[in-house]
Amino acid sequence: MSELALRVLFAVVAAPLALWIVIAGGAPLAALLAIVSAVGAWEFFRIARAAGSRPLGDVGIAVAGLIPLAVHASYLGVFTVEPALWALVFLAAAAAAIWLRGVEGRPLSSVAVTLLGVVYTAGMLAFGYALRYHDTVVGYDVVGARTLNVGVGMLRIAPGAVLLILPMVVTWASDIGAYFTGRAVGGRKLIPSVSPGKTVAGAVGGLVASMFVAWLYARYVLAPAAHLGFTPWGALLFGGIISVAAQTGDLFESLLKREAGVKDSSRILPGHGGILDRFDSLLFVLPVAYLLVGWLTLPVFR
Repeated sequence: MSELALRVLFAVVAAPLALWIVIAGGAPLAALLAIVSAVGAWEFFRIARAAGSRPLGDVGIAVAGLIPLAVHASYLGVFTVEPALWALVFLAAAAAAIWLRGVEGRPLSSVAVTLLGVVYTAGMLAFGYALRYHDTVVGYDVVGARTLNVGVGMLRIAPGAVLLILPMVVTWASDIGAYFTGRAVGGRKLIPSVSPGKTVAGAVGGLVASMFVAWLYARYVLAPAAHLGFTPWGALLFGGIISVAAQTGDLFESLLKREAGVKDSSRILPGHGGILDRFDSLLFVLPVAYLLVGWLTLPVFR
């Protein structure tokens, strides 16, 4: 089977499943984020080893997988995620380095790379769960409470799901706009030492596409379905900043792979490479979107 056929087949199966999980929220969403975080951390440590580092892989993968589950439990009210808990993550990595690395095992870089891998994967993806249950969304009080379902054409989904889909759609618009504009216009390379295929024209095309899609989604989906809206300039600003975050996330992962001398983060996704290859933009987008939603959105009552 060709590479393109594999990509299409995987997308046909994975996209509806991912959409259902986003709409369902709660435990299914936390479980998906936990799996993606753990696999993403495994890929990050794989890249780090290729670059000459010696991360505490098993410790980092375990912690990365637990973080989205801890966030879910916190939203359910099972326990509160205290700031000191994050200090314990550092202490656990530091303590593990004493026995697993020792003086000759480059303990300083081992702990630093391990913590970076956890924050880069699980720390960023957990904002997807937080965005699904953002305080600004009208229609629910706590996770598991009955949500206000409103129609979007033939679909009926919870407002939080509509909100989470927003940065995902804008990110895809950025990728598609950058790809086609870059191929059509060509011209000056953006940062050839990091990603030789990306052009300045493509970056601008992705920016414009994101701004346009953000405005459309905010006006025709977010406002009627989630009772949230942006001013016209707020929607354009949201789209532009998300595009910059998405393109920066893509470049950062390219930088990591360039240093390590690897083409893909892994081959775990048929036709798509690895988890980090598919989620690199969203790792930067989700925390930025979480902040922007709190700053820019306004309640809409109809």
